[in-house]
Amino acid sequence: MSSIDRSHTVDVKRTYEVRTYGCQMNVHDSERLSGLLEDAGYVRAPEGADGDADVVVFNTCAVRENADNRLYGNLGRLAPKKASRPGMQIAVGGCLAQKDRDTIVKKAPWVDVVFGTHNIGKLPVLLERARVQEEAQVEIAESLEAFPSTLPTRRESAYAAWVSISVGCNNTCTFCIVPALRGKEKDRRTGDILAEIEALVGEGVSEITLLGQNVNAYGSDIGDREAFSKLLRACGSIEGLERVRFTSPHPRDFTDDVIAAMAETPNVMPQLHMPLQSGSDTVLKAMRRSYRSERYLGIIEKVRAAIPHAAITTDIIVGFPGETEEDFEQTMHVVREARFTQAFTFQYSKRPGTPAATMDDQIPKEVVQARYERLVALQEEISWEENKKQVGRTLELMVAEGEGRKDGATHRLSGRAPDNRLVHFTKPDQEVRPGDVVTVEITYAAPHHLLAEGAVLDVRRTRAGDAWEKRNAEQAAKSAGVMLGLPTVGVPEPLPVVTGGCAVD
Repeated sequence: MSSIDRSHTVDVKRTYEVRTYGCQMNVHDSERLSGLLEDAGYVRAPEGADGDADVVVFNTCAVRENADNRLYGNLGRLAPKKASRPGMQIAVGGCLAQKDRDTIVKKAPWVDVVFGTHNIGKLPVLLERARVQEEAQVEIAESLEAFPSTLPTRRESAYAAWVSISVGCNNTCTFCIVPALRGKEKDRRTGDILAEIEALVGEGVSEITLLGQNVNAYGSDIGDREAFSKLLRACGSIEGLERVRFTSPHPRDFTDDVIAAMAETPNVMPQLHMPLQSGSDTVLKAMRRSYRSERYLGIIEKVRAAIPHAAITTDIIVGFPGETEEDFEQTMHVVREARFTQAFTFQYSKRPGTPAATMDDQIPKEVVQARYERLVALQEEISWEENKKQVGRTLELMVAEGEGRKDGATHRLSGRAPDNRLVHFTKPDQEVRPGDVVTVEITYAAPHHLLAEGAVLDVRRTRAGDAWEKRNAEQAAKSAGVMLGLPTVGVPEPLPVVTGGCAVD
């Protein structure tokens, strides 16, 4: 494939918008898509552009049954805008593009580019080729062409960053289509991961989240079963890296050496998100989840013994085909025993192309809904009780941006505790920037957040706060120069809303 003729490079004021659906892996891929486009000369459209950009990119998810309906609905709404704006381009990538391929252009012939999960680096080339040849370009690679972390990235946060350690998944969960679309697990070299983290810290980042479809299986591709725990420990020696998180692990691969590394590495946070999916061994077997409830609860017991203040969150699917009332009660039992800080609960949805989609004994919608409501009510009660235990504790918070929707009205700011709980705190008299660290005392607990209503006990200005301030100043200057409003910087969602390695949109 020939490179782009520089005479055809885009005008500096040509704008782009990326719309992201699905898991944290997709969010991170979208940061790369943005970086690729900016490297090619595009500028980000003003926040709220809503399809008014010169290039609109959909980074799709195929987890939900109605994912295609959602995509085609959004494409349909853009068709009139594209018809009235000569030169506007629409691109569709991600898991649904990998799955549907030529179908997208057949259903929405106004789409200019379709690309898959393995070749996101080709987006600028495909856009240019579609423009020059005046016809849609569909290019789906069957295997990874280059590890995505080698691509340019426009990070959404100055102080927190995603770092991919692997792509793909070797599991065969019957409800999940991710392995078919992302491929087999491929691990990055440990040295490359650490080099990326060190570079990010050098730019002012103080919190990183290690990403993988099955993050703690890291090492299977390179033949080292303890590679993940070694990686966590290596992160502990990086000066300036204050917080390390990871998502999402699989109970099958959660070993004692990982628990020890979490407990013994000071900057690895006391937080664990580990999908349960079901508390019924019968359902787990039907899901092809290679653990049982006793094994799962045993892991939690070990984690809490080693890290007493750990906050543990999970994913649960309600109404998997064949789930009986007894199966559901077993899930409720595990929830009571585990006492999750939070659970992301989903009603089972058929994933076209998965074994579960064609299983007998699909559960009636009304039964699934009733069970779902019972589970949510139980978890709300537990979440509130667990949060009340935080009242009176003194915590260090990393100040966040965009996490408190009511902060302006309440004169508060928001931040994340080490265990990732969201805390709203009284705004101090002195300046506090996202990325800075404050010390507060918790005075009130709600099911999904904590309050620190007293005065802030301490403010620590950080290099991460400096990085946030510098980025905002540069964006303000750039905005004034090109007469374009740029979106505010926001921290990535710290907790993964995932089901079997991918999120529900």
